[in-house]
Amino acid sequence: MLEVTGLTVAYGKHVALDHASLSVEKGKMVAILGANGAGKSSLLGAIGGRVAPTSGDITYRGQSLLGVPAHQLVEQGIALVPEGRGIFPALSVEENLRLGAIPSRARENATGRMEDVFTLFPKLAQRRTQLAGTMSGGEQQMVAIGRALMSNPDLLLLDEPSLGLAPIVVKEVFAALSRIRSTGLTVLVVEQNARATLELADYAYLMEVGRISGSGPASQIKTDPAVIRAFLGGALAQTE
Repeated sequence: MLEVTGLTVAYGKHVALDHASLSVEKGKMVAILGANGAGKSSLLGAIGGRVAPTSGDITYRGQSLLGVPAHQLVEQGIALVPEGRGIFPALSVEENLRLGAIPSRARENATGRMEDVFTLFPKLAQRRTQLAGTMSGGEQQMVAIGRALMSNPDLLLLDEPSLGLAPIVVKEVFAALSRIRSTGLTVLVVEQNARATLELADYAYLMEVGRISGSGPASQIKTDPAVIRAFLGGALAQTE
């Protein structure tokens, strides 16, 4: 479904992403794991049309995405939930969600899709008229994910969905991701919380200093001694 080949992203002289390659199969959840500064967000930003690659290619269903504006990517079925959420704080929960249904592909059955979002995140149903800016960080993350789902995506890109959230809220977000995964939606998620992510993902890529340093089925990655030492040592304490 998605193929990234030799992708490089540079900001001036700083190379944030160095010839990264990965693939995402339809219906799978794929994780990109790594520490701060590893290049994860640059990779996802390039796929989502927010960052211009220096070289390499990104193809989606056989068509190159290079140079395609972000709003057109949404029309093609790609929805990005960026780090920092990017919600509209002066609008209500429901108004934020309705903005997600603006693309032409999302207009049919938008009401039914909103009810699906409220089922996924019951807290949002209870607070549908509340201004999004007055909500907690975890609730705002739910709004951001819900708005992306309102666009009727075929591929959901998630950039650090648990970043900065309290442990109890992190569990809620990952429970929602589990339910999203069960629907068969294709998901590519960037996360530092490696242990919780590997419990959900089908496949994982490991990133270090801008490069893909390893990959494999999540079930194997999470039991690899080298991966445990490098990526899971801190995650264990974080999720317990």
